[in-house]
Amino acid sequence: MPTLVIATTNAGKVREIEEILAGRGFDLLTLASWPDVAAPEETGRTFEENARQKALYYAAATGALTVAEDSGLEIDALGGMPGVESARFGGADTPYTEKFSLIYDALQKRGAATSPARFVCALALAQSNRIVFESRGTIEGLIAPQPSGEGGFGYDPIFFYPPLGQTLAQASDRKRDVSHRGHAFAALRAFLEQHGDLFGA
Repeated sequence: MPTLVIATTNAGKVREIEEILAGRGFDLLTLASWPDVAAPEETGRTFEENARQKALYYAAATGALTVAEDSGLEIDALGGMPGVESARFGGADTPYTEKFSLIYDALQKRGAATSPARFVCALALAQSNRIVFESRGTIEGLIAPQPSGEGGFGYDPIFFYPPLGQTLAQASDRKRDVSHRGHAFAALRAFLEQHGDLFGA
C-alpha cells in the first residue's frame, strides 16, 4: 500500500483528514513519523502559496506523496484578517481564547458586534518536486456574538454557520460535511479514487 503523508502537526486537522481519506488505498502517515524534520517557514501571501510550499518541502523531506493544507479565518469587517496569519495571530503560542478576545476587541474598535466571515482551506498534493493536485474549500458564516461550543478546534467556537444555526464547535460530526477542510479534502478523495493507480494505490 503506497504512503500518503499528511503534513500537519495539528491533531485536530489530522483527525478530520484521516476520517475523510480512510479506506482510499493509502497508508496514511503523519509528520510524527519524521520527528527530526523541522517545519518550514511559511512565507506565502496566500493560502495556496503556503500549501504548495509545505507540500513540496515535506515531499522532499519524506520522499513520499504528501498533502499539505493552509487554512484560516477571513473576517470582512477586519479587512480579511487574520487570513494567512490565523495560526500566528497575536503570537504563535497565544491560546485561542486570547485570539478570540483580540478579534472581538478589533471588531469593537470598528463599531461592529459581528461580521460576515469565512473559513478557507487550500490544499496541495506533491509528488517529488511537483504539485500534482490542488483544491480549495470555503465556508461562509458570521462571527458569533461570543464563543460557543466545546467541540472542534481553532476558531470554531466563534464561527457561526447559519444553515446549522450554531457554531462549528457545536456542530459535532456535521462539521466534516460542511467545513472548508471537508470540501477541500473531499475533492482530494475524489481525485485519489479516480487516479490512485498513478501512485500505486
